Amino acid sequence: MTLPCRLRVGPPALLALAVLCSMPAQAAERWPSRPIRIVVPYAAGGNSDDILRPVEPRLAAALGQPVIIDNRPGGGTQIGTAIVARSEPDGYTLLYVPVPFVVNPGIRSKLPYDSLKDFAPITQVMTSPLVLVVNREIEANSVSQLIALAKAKPGALSFGSGMAGAGHLAGELMKGMAGIDMVHIPYKGSAPAMTDLIGGRIQIIFATASAAIAQMQGGRLKALAVTTARRSSSLPDLPTLDEAGLKGFDVSVWGGLAGPARTPQARVAKLHAQLVRILALAEIKERFKAAGAEPVGSTPNEFGKFLRTEIEKWTKVVKRANIRVE
Repeated sequence: MTLPCRLRVGPPALLALAVLCSMPAQAAERWPSRPIRIVVPYAAGGNSDDILRPVEPRLAAALGQPVIIDNRPGGGTQIGTAIVARSEPDGYTLLYVPVPFVVNPGIRSKLPYDSLKDFAPITQVMTSPLVLVVNREIEANSVSQLIALAKAKPGALSFGSGMAGAGHLAGELMKGMAGIDMVHIPYKGSAPAMTDLIGGRIQIIFATASAAIAQMQGGRLKALAVTTARRSSSLPDLPTLDEAGLKGFDVSVWGGLAGPARTPQARVAKLHAQLVRILALAEIKERFKAAGAEPVGSTPNEFGKFLRTEIEKWTKVVKRANIRVE
């Protein structure tokens, strides 16, 4: 769309006016001049709230416009993600990008968007480990002991998680790397899985750091390791699965921000600059740490490369484990 030009002017102004009239209205608009919406493809009250709640008011202050969190759950995050993919690429509608974004291409035969072509990455906002936790009665106090137990009793140990969630993927990756047979028990959420773990109906889960910390403080379970490549600042005494012998094991819960493809580069750059500045604030680091997370602040190119790598990684894992969700 170009600016309507109906003024009559003399020759000296013709060149300047011609340039103005040929400019897209989007470029001429002061941006942002109205509220920015962040679509979260989850119901309100989840881990994404803990991350976005401290960021939202600071981003609004930096941009001079309200930032609205719009929860659009459903379809394994497809509904909210598709809304952003179809939105005007003007920087006013953004997507909170969670782990299912990179898993869905491998477990679903058809998506209402292209996970890479339809989005403009802005930055990875945070990362957080999962924690390998076991029932207190299980005869294993380390990862090596747990693997030995699983090898001695193939199929006797079970781990619980949501279907195709981060915990499910971590369990399948551990099975493949350790050469063990564990039974996956699907749950509709992490809370019932944790309840069954404490009750001894299952033996293992890969819990979020915040959930694990709460249960560890109550002495209701044993934590053996974190799933990220390096130790967590929230749980510095726990080894990584890589340190415990599964070399290269790296699974995290993470979130980022992206806009629709073709969002103007200048707007992506402005959003990125403000987000990186906010994520570097000491109070943000403390808020994230309380939730078991760490801020990231990668560049758009780095986040785009990360998404591509994660899609390739998890597509291989889910195909090997024959995980399909339709």
